[in-house]
Amino acid sequence: MPPKVDKAKCEGHGDCYDVCPADPNVFEIQDGKAVVVNPDACIECGACEAACPVDAIVLE
Repeated sequence: MPPKVDKAKCEGHGDCYDVCPADPNVFEIQDGKAVVVNPDACIECGACEAACPVDAIVLE
């Protein structure tokens, strides 16, 4: 399953975007928040979840 972003917690640091190894990138930063734009590209590596400094990303 692709990651889920808690918009209330997300501060738009972009760490999830920076560490995502998927091509195309799973994330974009839109209006100061991370958004999952390519869910099918997610390889479920967990890098985004680990990199988020505010714990706004969850892989289920």
